[in-house]
Amino acid sequence: MPPAPPTLRRTRAAHVTSKTLKRGLGRNMTDIENRDPASPVHSLDDEVNRVVAAYDLKIDEIAELVARVRHEINNPLTGVLGQAQLLLREELSESARKRAQTIEGLAIRLRDVVAQLREVQKTPKPRDP
Repeated sequence: MPPAPPTLRRTRAAHVTSKTLKRGLGRNMTDIENRDPASPVHSLDDEVNRVVAAYDLKIDEIAELVARVRHEINNPLTGVLGQAQLLLREELSESARKRAQTIEGLAIRLRDVVAQLREVQKTPKPRDP
């Protein structure tokens, strides 16, 4: 079957779009008609403010999680790094020294990564009661 002429294709697309639009408007109109008269009518600005506030809350939650993760990693990491450095002060075989230096180097690298999390973390805003 040959393709439909361009006009017919546009008409079908317009019909589908129109039908979908009407269904969507119908649903919105039903929501508006059935809403509680005591509830305020929300403007687009109100909706945007609500969405922004929800995202701000999520960002604050993520910042708090980052702070906890930093703390939980940093504390044992400090012990590992300190023990590796104490071990390096002792007389060790060449292979043991190399292993202790590897531990120290990796601990320092991890410490630097954890320090970078400070940049991601932000001070949470005080929440309204």
